[in-house]
Amino acid sequence: MNFVEWIEKANGTLNGWVWGLWMAAVIVGVGFLLSIRTGFVQFRRFGFVMKNTLGKMFSRRKAGKGEVTPFQALTTALAATVGTGNIVGVTGAVLVGGPGTVFWLWISGLIGMCTKYAEVVLSIKYRQRNKNGDWVGGPMYYIRNGLGQNWKWLAVLFAVFGTIASFGIGCVAQIQSIASAFNTAVQAFIPSAAASENVINIAVGLTVAVLAALVLLGGVKRIGTVTERLVPFMAVVYIMGALVVIFANVDKLGPAFVSIFESAFSPNAVIGAAAGITFKTVVTKGIGRGVFSNEAGLGSAGIAHAASSESNPVRQGVYGICEVFLDTIVICTLTSLVILVGGRDLVFGAPGGAKEAIAAFSSELGPRAGSLLIAVGLTLFASSTIFTWSLYGTRCIEYLTGADRHDRRAVTRIYQLLFVATIIAGSTMDLKLVWDLSDTFNGLMAIPNLLALLLLSGVVAGETKKFFSKRNRVGG
Repeated sequence: MNFVEWIEKANGTLNGWVWGLWMAAVIVGVGFLLSIRTGFVQFRRFGFVMKNTLGKMFSRRKAGKGEVTPFQALTTALAATVGTGNIVGVTGAVLVGGPGTVFWLWISGLIGMCTKYAEVVLSIKYRQRNKNGDWVGGPMYYIRNGLGQNWKWLAVLFAVFGTIASFGIGCVAQIQSIASAFNTAVQAFIPSAAASENVINIAVGLTVAVLAALVLLGGVKRIGTVTERLVPFMAVVYIMGALVVIFANVDKLGPAFVSIFESAFSPNAVIGAAAGITFKTVVTKGIGRGVFSNEAGLGSAGIAHAASSESNPVRQGVYGICEVFLDTIVICTLTSLVILVGGRDLVFGAPGGAKEAIAAFSSELGPRAGSLLIAVGLTLFASSTIFTWSLYGTRCIEYLTGADRHDRRAVTRIYQLLFVATIIAGSTMDLKLVWDLSDTFNGLMAIPNLLALLLLSGVVAGETKKFFSKRNRVGG
């Protein structure tokens, strides 16, 4: 057994434990508890959420030193969540777990809206200024500042897993998907380019690495400025392309929804026992892929939201609800429907990814337009994810080394150089192992964060009640 095979075996064992049914139950359970304690704020206050998030996207609020506007905080967090998971990840989950995975994807999104809300509320409440005057926050800070010094070990654990995960979910998985989609698109126009696949991969890696380095040098404010412009554009382009495919196959929508609900609990009754899909597979793939995409439960988005100029935890918290709604309920659902109604000769129970997504879009848009849409979509989605996860990793390494309190710039720069170098190396790596490793460290990140959310759920409930009670009294 060589080293790679050993890694695959060890990770397979750990992944099976981390993403077992118990993790799905914990993620949904913590989110459900938070929903109860906040009076299901994600549903009862949905109108308020939309009015005060997307409804204010064109407002020109200014941010001070070391801050970003609330909308920039949203787009920065969305840049991390709306990535390859929305296209490649969802496609792979639907193919491996069948149509029923979409139902559990929705469950993770609907419950995850409150989980993300809680993460943002706590990140604002327990944030602090670092040595440069920037606001810093996230799970490591609300664990230490909210639970007390006796829980510092849990904060350290999160920061360690977050640092490692930034190289997986936030870097290699993203650049590899960009390179794969870019190769497919180039070959759709120039078939002979297949012989130069490695050259294209390296060129893509170098280009994204240079862009990431430029964004990293600008810090949180530059990331906010870039994502504020990039995220709305990339979302609109992708949504329009998906709607074209869906409306062209509108007659298949009814059967697609029926298969989603029927196979959510009895996959073999719809797909057939030959596919080898179990109920456990459907649930874990649906919820796991939902968490991979929207990051609700991981705690990572709180790091971006903590930089907001908004001082009220609940007013910023509603951006977390909006974020998961757009990511999972809108974009992931559109991807799922495109695969189910536009896919040709789908084989459930088998792995898939960018090529199957391209084939589904190409069914109506044509091979060139379909390839181009996915290539552009993945490039924009994944690049913005890389930029934002470089910030998440930087904040985690700052916390671990004390660079948030002392002048240890060299440590931060070393991490950033490693991150940029990993982008280049990752463009030529095997994607399957990367996805598996990313899944594992996502799950490991979630464990300390979910425990903290559980222990601090009373704080979230108190902040929510105080805000909406005051708002009702003053009629605001």
